[in-house]
Amino acid sequence: MTYRRWFVVGAAAAVVGVLVAAFALVNGTFSPRAYVQDRYSRAASRDIGREATAYTSSKSPTTVAKELTDAWKPSDRYADSSGVYLRYDDDSVVILPIAAGSVILLEGMDTAHPRYHSTVGSYWGWGRGSSVRGGGPGTGK
Repeated sequence: MTYRRWFVVGAAAAVVGVLVAAFALVNGTFSPRAYVQDRYSRAASRDIGREATAYTSSKSPTTVAKELTDAWKPSDRYADSSGVYLRYDDDSVVILPIAAGSVILLEGMDTAHPRYHSTVGSYWGWGRGSSVRGGGPGTGK
């Protein structure tokens, strides 16, 4: 009787795991990069070399930034009249205004930080998942 109970519990856990995995596959957003790729239009003509891949949206930079940050919290964020600059562990997402909405640039941090340093300055921390504003989870933010 005990083995049967464990079998049922194990089978139920497996079914739940399969359902969660299927839901994640259908939604397909495992990173900020994937989120942008899934939801916005590719705009190869706006790429910056091989480093920054461009996408467009008819929405404003602040609206796009809100959608993205609601789904994926950035390590750091900076916004001014030139656009919204989001830093994640390995990637940056820079959202700039264009006449008909926004251009969204995906770029690795190794090239994005030097490119945007004059804009973001010390607002973006440097290093994987770190921030210049403090230590552990939630401190200094």
